[in-house]
Amino acid sequence: MERIRKYEYIDEYLLKIRSKGRFSFTFEELNQMFDSSEQAIRRKLYRLKADNKIAIIRKDFYVVLPPEYAENGSLPVFLYIDDLMKYLGRDYYVALYSAAALYGAAHQQPMEYQVIVQSPMRAIVENNTRINFLVRKMWEQEGIEKKNSAAGYFNVSRPELTALDFMSFNGKIGGISRIVPILGELIEEMKPSKMYKMASGYPQISSVQRLGYLYDKVYNRQDLVVSIQRALKGKATQNILLSVASPKQGNIERDWKVDVNVIIENDL
Repeated sequence: MERIRKYEYIDEYLLKIRSKGRFSFTFEELNQMFDSSEQAIRRKLYRLKADNKIAIIRKDFYVVLPPEYAENGSLPVFLYIDDLMKYLGRDYYVALYSAAALYGAAHQQPMEYQVIVQSPMRAIVENNTRINFLVRKMWEQEGIEKKNSAAGYFNVSRPELTALDFMSFNGKIGGISRIVPILGELIEEMKPSKMYKMASGYPQISSVQRLGYLYDKVYNRQDLVVSIQRALKGKATQNILLSVASPKQGNIERDWKVDVNVIIENDL
């Protein structure tokens, strides 16, 4: 068994971390590898943070900031999210606008990320980066894929699940009007067979109805409409709001039982 080497300088160990393609480390890991007291380690970490060489993401979880990220003071979430969630013992997937951007369906790369977890977590804010956590108690693993980053793999929702989540969380993430153009680009990545599977098992039937309405009346994607109709067959539907953030209008579109309570403009 290889003997654990004790390091005299934290900077030296951080270089070793980066040489292995990693960006993150924990205090516990450092405490085992650094030949000094806990108090001395924390003082050194404080100085490294002040010099923008590391960032604190969660208590005792840190990331190394290479020179190209030092001025901004934060890393792209994709470089450490998997390590972070394993550290916290949480199932997760990158979702919504953050997932859509990975499929090329976003015009900007904002430093605000959305991650879905199974129980509440407080947001992470570090310099110019914010990670918002939204809750879904369960999901089908078939709706998740692993994408590769410079630091390894991380979980992200497939386009079909991403679209359904947009409908589920539309009142919390900017509303239908903001979602429509992004969803219109994301639609090119969707497959009817996968859409049927995702919609069939999605717990919020109202979200499936909203998505069906948009496919039908806004995007005119009849192949996806058929998938949604099959998924809804035999399920109890009721009148719902297109935008949960807008008041009821009573303007019910009867095919989908959707109250069209906002004006949809699709320039795609």
